[in-house]
Amino acid sequence: MTNTSNTETMWSAQPDNPAAANDEMISKLNGLIATCRDGQEGFKQAAEGIENADLKPLFYEISRQRATFVGELQDLVRTLGGDPENAGSVTGAFHRGWINLRATVSGGDEVAVLSECERGEDVAKAEYEKVLEGALPAYIQQTLQQQYGTVLAAHDRIKSLRDTARGERSSTAGIGF
Repeated sequence: MTNTSNTETMWSAQPDNPAAANDEMISKLNGLIATCRDGQEGFKQAAEGIENADLKPLFYEISRQRATFVGELQDLVRTLGGDPENAGSVTGAFHRGWINLRATVSGGDEVAVLSECERGEDVAKAEYEKVLEGALPAYIQQTLQQQYGTVLAAHDRIKSLRDTARGERSSTAGIGF
């Protein structure tokens, strides 16, 4: 009788070694967990550091979305028999620190904070794209595609807000304020 468990589905560049393919998938999912945790913490810190009452709830909302993604990804890792990542990445810690520094130095400058948030979303987009390029079991593909769509929407919204804030700053600069 053939075993057709999730850990032996046909994905990865290692079709002859299901255990290695499973470990590779767990590693990729753990990488996304770290990326989402970085976003969760980064958006929370951005919300706490900005004075704009319109941006605070948006940043908190995106932080909560990333926390939900972390939970979903951790469940996928457990389904594969792995141990889910419980911390953010070293790069993420640096990125979050840079947001704090920038907000402190510039007094919570909206354009600077939005630019950093967009940069963080660029990293998240790239990480999801890298994982989605490979062959994935359908249930993992579905979850990652849904999360990726949400990341893209957040990125585009933040970019639009940043561009609008830049335009407002440029137009008021010419009036002598």
